[in-house]
Amino acid sequence: MSFDYDLLVIGAGSGGLAASKRAASYGAKVAIAETDLVGGTCVIRGCVPKKLMVYASSFASQYHYAEAYGWSAIQPQFSWPKLIAAIDAEVNRLSRLHISLLEKAGVDLILGHAQFVDEHRLQVGDRQVTAAKILIAAGGRPIKLPIPGGELAITSREMFHLPEQPQRFAVIGGGYIGCEFAGILRSLGSEVTQIIRRDRILQGFDQELREAVQTGMSQLGVQFRTGVTVERIDQTETGLQLSYSDGSQQIVDQVLMATGREPWLEGLDLDAAGVAIEGRRIAVDAWSRTNQPHIFAVGDCTDRVNLTPVAIAEGRAFADTEFGQKPRQISYENIASAVFSQPEACSVGLSEEAAKAEYGEERIRVYRSRFRPMFYTLPQAEERVLMKLVVETESDRVLGAHMVGKDAAEIIQSVAIAVTMGATKADFDATMALHPTSAEEFVTMP
Repeated sequence: MSFDYDLLVIGAGSGGLAASKRAASYGAKVAIAETDLVGGTCVIRGCVPKKLMVYASSFASQYHYAEAYGWSAIQPQFSWPKLIAAIDAEVNRLSRLHISLLEKAGVDLILGHAQFVDEHRLQVGDRQVTAAKILIAAGGRPIKLPIPGGELAITSREMFHLPEQPQRFAVIGGGYIGCEFAGILRSLGSEVTQIIRRDRILQGFDQELREAVQTGMSQLGVQFRTGVTVERIDQTETGLQLSYSDGSQQIVDQVLMATGREPWLEGLDLDAAGVAIEGRRIAVDAWSRTNQPHIFAVGDCTDRVNLTPVAIAEGRAFADTEFGQKPRQISYENIASAVFSQPEACSVGLSEEAAKAEYGEERIRVYRSRFRPMFYTLPQAEERVLMKLVVETESDRVLGAHMVGKDAAEIIQSVAIAVTMGATKADFDATMALHPTSAEEFVTMP
């Protein structure tokens, strides 16, 4: 049977773009189908626009800190519509850039929703396309709590298109998305309440890191409602009324539900191709292969490790294996993760709790440092840094590194190289410090 393409990719996000261009570089005839702007969640309504918002919010304190360094006091004014317009322009620029990169790579872009007709045939918009191999890179989407009035809340998808800055802002959820937007809005001057069912944010991260971030966010002015849930949301004349499980109520201007994400499989008609689903995700093996030998899936739709660099790595590994005669799998160990909260947090490797559970408490030693970075000394700000190394005593190997504070992600990215290579605490100690920096604390912990 002859096919229109050697490879058809469903979804022009991080994983799909990486896979399509890499496969085309090996001589494959490739097409990619997309219903939205090219770039996926990260570029359109995720990592990129969110980080731009983080940068914007950071200037609120910078103006104040500058006075301690001899700069004249000014009264800055912030324009939410101007920020949103600038972010939207950048998102569209990046989307056009990705389209041009596809063109240069020789990948055909087909605009339209892709739906399986059978194992090798898909309906994309108003045309049918056949392919020898198919890669599903459909991504994920935010989910809402099924509560009365839940439709009145927004998700992270809508955050970048609000016409006005909400002055009273509530965040439901204690994950990284909720923490990041809570910090952004609070730094921009909004009253922010973050509602979490537990007593701590960032479930799954190192316990000390979680405590340090929550303390820092509280000092920033974020109000936490812990141990409660939102039972319903009602529209009133003065705003959105939240009704809590403890019987209390609160009026806000906007509610963000940051209550998790799920694979976006709606409308793919996977049954028509016989693709197996496990729960809400596409089931794949270590080679990103589904139960159909010619159909593969990468990225958030597989719900393995839902991070942009992971999706890119999975997509490239798939292309190398299937079209480049360079078979390889992805390792999911020691993947660094960052939370661009305020304060910022970043980790690589095992948390203290996970290390003790795996190796035993007696075989784990923890090194830590807490201090105020030099940048904040003249303003006499309360900003603090936590740095932490988790070490297995018998081998002296560093199992995990964690940081909360200024430039955490930039610093941990380099530390992650050492952790991935299996560096020991002695290797860290033998590394000459770069002074004066915050990063030097990782190689000078006694």
